[in-house]
This record gives sequence, C-alpha cells and structure tokens, in this order.
Amino acid sequence: MPSNLEAKTCQWTNQADALAAFAEFTGKTQSASHIKPLHWYVACRLVIEGGFNPDDIVPRPPFRVKRRSGKAPILEFDPSLAGGGERTVLGGLKTKNVDVVVTREGIGPVLAVSCKGVTGAFRNLTNRMEETIGECTNLHITYPALVLGYLVLLRANRMIEAALDDAAEVAEDAGAVGEGARTLAANDIAMTEGGAPVAGIVRFHNALRELVGRRGIRDDVSRYEAIGFGLVEMHGDERNSLLESFPQKDSLLRLSGFFDTLYSRYDERFVVSAPDLASTTRRLEWDPASPAFQVPGLDYAPRVDGETPVGSLL
Repeated sequence: MPSNLEAKTCQWTNQADALAAFAEFTGKTQSASHIKPLHWYVACRLVIEGGFNPDDIVPRPPFRVKRRSGKAPILEFDPSLAGGGERTVLGGLKTKNVDVVVTREGIGPVLAVSCKGVTGAFRNLTNRMEETIGECTNLHITYPALVLGYLVLLRANRMIEAALDDAAEVAEDAGAVGEGARTLAANDIAMTEGGAPVAGIVRFHNALRELVGRRGIRDDVSRYEAIGFGLVEMHGDERNSLLESFPQKDSLLRLSGFFDTLYSRYDERFVVSAPDLASTTRRLEWDPASPAFQVPGLDYAPRVDGETPVGSLL
C-alpha cells in the first residue's frame, strides 16, 4: 500500500492496497485516511482501464499523457503531476464535494464516484440511506447526464472471541470500560458465527439495491448508475481481501461489475448519443507499450489500442 497514508496527493493504488488501508487503519475515521486510498484507486483505474485523461480527474492521478500524431497516446507514470482534494460540484439543492470526478471541458462533470467506508455500528447502517439518496438526487437535478457511482466498503468483523476482544480493547482505549466496551464491540460485528452477514448489513444491501440501475437521463434522479458494495475480511488467511460470499454472485452490487457499468453508461450518453462530440468525449486507448503499465501490482487490464491482447501486459 502507499507508504504514507497521510499523503495529500493521489498515489498509485491498486485494489489490494486500498482494501488493506481500509482494514488496517486504527486512527479516527474523521481524518478520512482509511478511505483516501480507495479514492486514489478509483482515480488511477479510471485512467489505466477507463481511458480518461488524468488532467480531467480530481484528485489528479500520477500519470502523464504523451500524444503522438496518428498513433495511440503513451501513458507514463509521473508522481510529480499528482493532485489531491475533491471537486466541488453544483447540485440542485446545494454544492457538494465529491470524492472522484471526471470533468470534460465545455460539458462539465460527466462521471463521479462517491466513496464510503464503514468500520462499525452496523445496526445503524440504514440511517445513512437519507444521506445516500439525497446526494444522488442533488447532483442529478443539476446534471441529469452525470454518470454517478457509489462505492462502499464495510469491515467483515466476525462473531468470534478474538474479534470481540480486539474491539473491546479499542473501546477501552477510547474511554469505554467494562460491559459498555463489549456492547460496543457486539454492535460492530458484521458476520454471525455461521458466516452469514448480520441483519443490519443485509437490510443495507437490499436498500442500496433499490437505488441502482439508472440507465437514461430521464430516469429517476434518486438512482445511481452503479453501486459497488464490498465486505473486507478482517481475520485469517483472507484478511484484507473482499468477502466472496456476500453480496451473492447475482447481486447488482458486486464490485466486479462496478467499473464496467460506469464505462457503459458514459459511452452511451457522451459518445454514442452525441456523435458530434465524440472527438472530445471518446475515451482514450493507450499504446500497449506504455510504461505506466509497469506500476507494481496492476490488477486489471489496461485499455489499449487495437487488437493487441492485453493479457500479455499483466
């Protein structure tokens, strides 16, 4: 993972780095240090896999584009170009700072991803739904064509004695004592002894499922184009990896389909439906020999020019 999770600018981050940073973080979540690497992962992936120009993304990923007449552009890794922060987007009700935003010159924000990381208090998850629905509605009122994604990670704390003890120690360090600490720990349990998610997490998943699947700009503004939902293992050999058993393989919220859905909705709205703008809006295809593809731990296929098989690049 990035060596400095307090970095102010976007770092090269793959999925494994982002998950580990979220699972291993022990400070105060108000600092957002547990979720910043997920922002960086999204921003970097939108460049390498998505074909978006890093100059159009906030936070700006650490890459440089070298254009060549009549040839596919070359993508280089260049940390000196990285930027940080969030982009302020004009909403229909209020302005909103959004975690990762792609903006096209002369068009405005075209794709955005809001990232959330939940470390505990899973019984209260449904209380977040008002905020989740409000953010989506607010942004779509002003920008109905905006392709909006919601990416949320939860810690898969298991109902085992070690998990209770660990959580109790954290609570005691924060000033809680005795049974109060163990009550707090129990509220932070995500998985039952049988390995199934607790009821609060299932309800949250089902509520999010009703908010996804927006296809056209005339569809319900309170729906997201894509939602990714993942539980991160906290114990055993699979620690810091995604839980495979939930969401189930047929769920619309599986992280495996999140980025493909974003790209499909973007192409439909800003390329296929607007051929006169295609020269501006079409996603880039990189030269297969781009040195940026040598970044450590690249765990998805780059978007490359022509018929070159990308499997040989990984």
